[in-house]
Amino acid sequence: MIKLLVYIAIALTVVLLFQLMRIYQLSSEIKGKNIGMANEKDNRSQGRASLIFVLGFFIFLIWLIVRFKDDMLPVAASDVGKTSDNLFMFNWVIIFIVFFITTFMLFFFAYKYAKTAKNPTAYFYPHNDKLELIWTVVPSIALAVIVIYGLSLWGKMTEKASDNALNIQLYAKQFDFTVRYSGADNKLGVTNYKMIDDATNPLGMDSTDKSGWDDVVVHGELHMPVGREINIQCNARDVMHGMYFPHFREQINCVPGMSTYMHFVPTITTDSMRTIMHDTAYDYILVCNRVCGSGHYNMFLKVVVDTKAQFEKWLATKTPQFDAINKRSHGGAVTMK
Repeated sequence: MIKLLVYIAIALTVVLLFQLMRIYQLSSEIKGKNIGMANEKDNRSQGRASLIFVLGFFIFLIWLIVRFKDDMLPVAASDVGKTSDNLFMFNWVIIFIVFFITTFMLFFFAYKYAKTAKNPTAYFYPHNDKLELIWTVVPSIALAVIVIYGLSLWGKMTEKASDNALNIQLYAKQFDFTVRYSGADNKLGVTNYKMIDDATNPLGMDSTDKSGWDDVVVHGELHMPVGREINIQCNARDVMHGMYFPHFREQINCVPGMSTYMHFVPTITTDSMRTIMHDTAYDYILVCNRVCGSGHYNMFLKVVVDTKAQFEKWLATKTPQFDAINKRSHGGAVTMK
C-alpha cells in the first residue's frame, strides 16, 4: 500500500511540474515574450551550465572509481593474469585520457563559443590536412601498440604448454563441470562420445587405451598445485559453454565435437588468497560465461589451489576411473569400477 502511495505521489508531482511549466509558457506569451527563441542571456547561462555540469560529472566519476575500486576483481592469481591486468590498465589509461580531453572540449566549447551579439555566426572551418593527418596517425599508432600488446598476451595464453605441465580435462555439459586428472603418466586417455554412460563412464573414456587407466575423474571441485603449469583440455557434450577463471584471467570457449586448450601457472594458493582478502571462506571459482540454457546461472565449480604436497596428498585419495587389475583377456581392456 505504501509503495502504491509513493508511486501516486511521484506521478502527481510530475503532472504538477508539467502544469507549472505550461502556466509559465502561457504567461510569457501574454507578456509578448517568445520563450521558444533563446537570447544572448540564455546562451551565456546555458554555456555556464554546460561547464558546471562537465566538471561535476568528472568529480562524480572520479569518486566512483575511488569508491568502488576494491569491489573489482581481486589480485590476479596466475602468471598470465598479471600480464592481462597490465594490458587492461594500459587500455584504461588511454581511454580515460581521450575521454577526459574530448568530453571537456565538447562542453567547454558550448561555453566559450556561445552565440552573442558580437559573434552571431560560428566560424566555418571545413578542412585542414594537418589536423586530419594528426587525428588519423595518432590513433593508428595507439591502436597498433594495443594490438601488438594484446597479441603477445594471446600468444602466451594459446601457445603449446610445456612438457612438464599437468594435463587436466574439463568436461562441460548442462549444467555442470567434470574434471579428469591424467594420473602418474601425465597423459589423458582417449575418449569417445559413443561410450558415454552417466552411471559408469560420464566422459566416454576408452578402456582399451592404457594411458587412461590411471586417470582420475572428480566431481564438485578442481584442485591445482601452485607454481606448476596447468594445461587444460576443454570439451563439451551438448552445447557451447564458456570456461572462465576470473581469478586467473583465463577464458576459452568449450565447443562440442572438438578440444580447446588453455594453460597458466597458479601463483597464489587458496589459503594465501583468503589471507589477502581477509575472508576465511573465500574460494576461487570456475564459471560458464556462455548462456547455455535454463540452468546456466547454476553452472560453476569450486577451484582450490594447493601447495605441491597438499595437492599430491589430495590426489592420492582419489581412485582411478578404471580398475587396471581386472584386465580382460582380449584387447588389454579394463572393467569399470
